[in-house]
Amino acid sequence: MNHSTTGETPGTCRGGHPEKRDEPTLSTDVRVWKVSRISSKRAPHQLRWVVAGKVWHATFPTVALAESRRSELWQAMRRGEAFDVDTGLPESELRAAEAKRNIRLDLSWWDFSREYTAARWRTTAAKTREGIADSMATVALAMMGAAAKAPSLEEVRLAVRWNVVPAHKNAEPPPELRAACAWLSAHSLPLSALSDPKVLRDIQYRLAFKLDDMPAAGETYKRRRRGFNTAMEYAIEAGYLDENPIAKLKRTAYKSDGVVDPRVLVNPAQGAQLLTAVSYVGSVHRNRGRRLVAFFGCQLYAAMRPAEAVGLRKSDCYLPEKGWGTLTLRETRPVSGKKWTDTGKRHDKRGLKAREAKTERPVPIPPVLVALLREHIAEFGTAADGRVFANERGGLLGSSSYWRAWQEARGLALPPDKVASPLARRPYDLRSTCITNWLRAGLPVAEVARRAGNSPEVIHRNYAGCLDDSEEDNNRRIEEVMGW
Repeated sequence: MNHSTTGETPGTCRGGHPEKRDEPTLSTDVRVWKVSRISSKRAPHQLRWVVAGKVWHATFPTVALAESRRSELWQAMRRGEAFDVDTGLPESELRAAEAKRNIRLDLSWWDFSREYTAARWRTTAAKTREGIADSMATVALAMMGAAAKAPSLEEVRLAVRWNVVPAHKNAEPPPELRAACAWLSAHSLPLSALSDPKVLRDIQYRLAFKLDDMPAAGETYKRRRRGFNTAMEYAIEAGYLDENPIAKLKRTAYKSDGVVDPRVLVNPAQGAQLLTAVSYVGSVHRNRGRRLVAFFGCQLYAAMRPAEAVGLRKSDCYLPEKGWGTLTLRETRPVSGKKWTDTGKRHDKRGLKAREAKTERPVPIPPVLVALLREHIAEFGTAADGRVFANERGGLLGSSSYWRAWQEARGLALPPDKVASPLARRPYDLRSTCITNWLRAGLPVAEVARRAGNSPEVIHRNYAGCLDDSEEDNNRRIEEVMGW
């Protein structure tokens, strides 16, 4: 029934909001008037009634609805029921409304995970969506309940990650997940179980450990805990919980995973050798490695993230014949998986990491990188949308493709003992090398942070150890000061 109810005191203006009281003020001094017509296209039929001298009215789109409501009020009067002065409602309706407000839905973790993820979906990036799903699936391991024929932990994770995708709401689960989805739908613990200390201890363990009972990486734990905390804030806002259970979870101490290990850094000769080795990866006809030389060069000489290099366009590049150039970074193309993106493609299209949408970041680049990019564009051109780096079909460059090429290049460029070491094990280590070189060159931390797209605090925290490893230089300075 669509109608509005408004109270008025005879001879005064309508629309005042009565003050809320702890206990209702009831009266049997009630009169109900006949239904009348008013000049309204949406609700032209008006019902008026008086409670203890205060006039209330409700409007309806049809006369039948108005007469039905008048009959309800009349029957309450005939039963001798008191009406609330502050709302105009019969006492029975007032009590029913209060009871309804006090009823709290105790959703299962299975249903809550789907509701919460759907609420966050539209406003989050694909990577964030995947992170939310991972947090929900991790906590689900502790919220399974106890019943026969329980699915395996791996099946639980896969089932929850499938279930929370909004597009799967009315879809049939894949055959391999049907049994797990049905079991979890029937046996997942309700949100009220989060008040049980035993359940909370299990959640803490699941957040901090992998399925093989080995400790999860520090950043993985922090991300999962943040996801759980945000979900609990939503549960409080939605009225499912009174307090956040995460306050009772002791935080697991982890050293920051972002701190750069000096062993991964390459010196100038090793960097050049690795880029040369990349050009030999793949057959001569396929050009698989040569397509990636400048791509890795962007990380070694401009501290670009791989996802930033994937999204680089020719129009973003100032590449003079001589001297330094500039890359103006505007977007990233992180790999997220088809089910997490709005486009249904593996790559998401986002602005710069940790920056407002449409923010730009100009990065000066040295002549060596200018030359690499000019040679790349001259040999391979650009993709149809202007991207500098593309696969052989002109599509987006996949992380698995450049990862394999990098591992092959390490085997070609480095001796066996270095291949087995952490040295440049990941393409991302080239970015760390570039940032370290900027710091060692004496650039202010704030400028290094601007070029790298980080905060000065992150640069200080993550790269302090890389500067402290220059023992020979430090010892030489001490000798000079001491006159030795």
